[in-house]
Amino acid sequence: MAVAALLATAAVGALAQFASSRPPTQVLNPIALKPPAGARVAIVEFDDLECPACANANPFLKAAAAKYRIPWVRHDLLIPSHMWSRSAAIKARWFDSQNPALGSEYRDEVFANQPYIYNLSMLNQFTDRFAMNHHVTMPADVDPQGKLAAEVEADTKLGQQTGARFTPTIFVVASGSKGPPFVEVLNPEQNLDQVIEQALANTAPAPAPTPAKSKARKH
Repeated sequence: MAVAALLATAAVGALAQFASSRPPTQVLNPIALKPPAGARVAIVEFDDLECPACANANPFLKAAAAKYRIPWVRHDLLIPSHMWSRSAAIKARWFDSQNPALGSEYRDEVFANQPYIYNLSMLNQFTDRFAMNHHVTMPADVDPQGKLAAEVEADTKLGQQTGARFTPTIFVVASGSKGPPFVEVLNPEQNLDQVIEQALANTAPAPAPTPAKSKARKH
C-alpha cells in the first residue's frame, strides 16, 4: 500500500506535539515495546524527522543511550502534513544500509539542522553535503525498488498499532523486569534518566549467594 493511502486510512494521524502537553499514550498492542535480544533495558521511540518536538528530544535520548549503554530503537511515525519527512526517512535507511552508525548520525544531523531544512530541495542539498562530508557516493535513486519506502510504511503502521498518536512517543522498555515492562517518558529532559535507572534496578540480576563458611573441627 502506498504511504499516502496508508496514512489516509489511519484512524488518527500522528501529530507533532511537545509530550509534556499531551495525554499519555493508550497502548493498544505492546509488541514493539521490548528490548532487542540480549538487552535488559532499551529506549523505544516513534518519531518524524520533520517534527520540532522530536528534534528537541533527540539530544536527551542520544545522551541517555550513551550514558547507560542501552539500545535506542528508533521507529518512523510519519506525520501526513509534513513535506519532506518521508524522503528523509528513506534517505536515513539508505545510510543505514551503508553503516548503521552513519544512518544514526544522519538522523541526528537532520534534527540539529531542521530549522534550515524548510522544503524538499533543501533536504536534498543537506543530504548531498552530508554524504560528501562522509565520503559516501549516493546513487541518483536510493530506493529504486521501493523497499526502503515499504520499511518506513511498516514502521508507521507499527506505531499506529502500538497506539502512538503523537511524535515523539518515547518508552523505556525492559525484559524480565520486577516492575512494569514499559514506561512512557513524556518529558525526556526531566525524567528520562530516572525512568531508565529504575528500569535497570528492576532488571538487575539477583546477587549470587555467599558461600557458607565451614567451621573448623576441634580435635
